[in-house]
Amino acid sequence: MSVNVLVIAPHQDDEVLGVGGTMARFANQGARVTVAILTRGYPPEFLEAEDSLIREEAVHAHEILKVTETVCLDFPAAALDTVPHRELNRALHALYQRLSPDYVFIPFLGDIHRDHEAAFRSAMVVCRPNGRHVPQSLLAYETVSETNWNAPPLTPGFLPNTYVDISDYLETKIAAFQAYKSQLRAFPHERSVESLRALAALRGSAVHLRAAEAFVAVRTII
Repeated sequence: MSVNVLVIAPHQDDEVLGVGGTMARFANQGARVTVAILTRGYPPEFLEAEDSLIREEAVHAHEILKVTETVCLDFPAAALDTVPHRELNRALHALYQRLSPDYVFIPFLGDIHRDHEAAFRSAMVVCRPNGRHVPQSLLAYETVSETNWNAPPLTPGFLPNTYVDISDYLETKIAAFQAYKSQLRAFPHERSVESLRALAALRGSAVHLRAAEAFVAVRTII
């Protein structure tokens, strides 16, 4: 039986920034990888053309990573905190029940973006270990310019305790992020190719690897 992976992303590109190499590795090993994009940009806060563009970019990025399925829930971007908690829970729960994932990757609670916090809290509700299915691992990922721009120790700090070797998949991750042309920035901006390489090297060197993605294990069942 193949492994089933669910990546919950508040916005397009969060999934590549935090889990891109890991998704590529899982997919290459025959896993089913599903990405759930929770939001989309609605006028007047976002231009329709901009939203259409980034959705097209997500398609190309996910093709590079060999994502099996992309699910767009279409809640309002930058406004998840205005959506009733139960509605987001209900939408995620329906997807979770359909997929019965072995691994679930979620945004980190301490991210500065309120959409990330809402995504984390709903994911925790959906993945409670009291239903007919419980994921083997529930892992929180880091998103550059969100996870590290908060205010530890006043807010939760990202202290990774789980690492995935992406040495053979770093270039795939880079290519996937480059597919998000509208989000790519020039160095020293964190959302640049140079910064992603540097972070992968930093996380990798912490566990004597050439490149890694780091996570906080919320719950693991062995």
